[in-house]
Amino acid sequence: MLIQTRPPEQTPSAHDRIYRTLRTRIMHGELMPGHAMTLRGIGQEYGVSMTPAREALRRLAAEGALTLSSSGRVATPELTGDRIEELAALRALIEVELASRALPRAHMALIDRLQSINNSVADAVERRDPVSYIRSNLEFHRTLYLRAQAPAMLAMAETVWLQLGPTMRALYGRLRKTEPPHYHRLILAALKAGDEPGLRLAVRSDVTQGLRMLAS
Repeated sequence: MLIQTRPPEQTPSAHDRIYRTLRTRIMHGELMPGHAMTLRGIGQEYGVSMTPAREALRRLAAEGALTLSSSGRVATPELTGDRIEELAALRALIEVELASRALPRAHMALIDRLQSINNSVADAVERRDPVSYIRSNLEFHRTLYLRAQAPAMLAMAETVWLQLGPTMRALYGRLRKTEPPHYHRLILAALKAGDEPGLRLAVRSDVTQGLRMLAS
């Protein structure tokens, strides 16, 4: 009698674990622009050899989340004004389209979920917690865009968020925000009304206005 056994569950490789952890930290603005890293430091922090640390940093550099200098220095990007403008324009193009595709599937349960997340955004603002602010803000957008059922487009948006993470942290620290994003309320209102032009305008304004203030 042949006994079938289940294959062992795959566990993440060391470099994949480091990559995912660092990717999240960078995207959520836990690291400021120009934050330097070393292979030795990453290896010690995560308890791995230099090889998986190197592979993780290479993957992040390929996504634009880190910069590699000719001298071998690894750091989070310090974006120029022109680069911020470029990434803001990309956000406007990609995320407006994602929101538009999500609108026909925006049922009340989704809108209620978005309102709950926006309450978390407001709480982070009140506590002056920039990392929680960025995390909740991106969760608001990702939750909406998942309804677009356009995974390739969403992956592109997340790559832009990743490149902007440290800069977003610097932005929110500079602005000293005291209230949640006004445009989130407009996004929610447009979703409830089924107003596609209004939704597109609200998303475009939300994803560009703060970044352009930093670039100016």
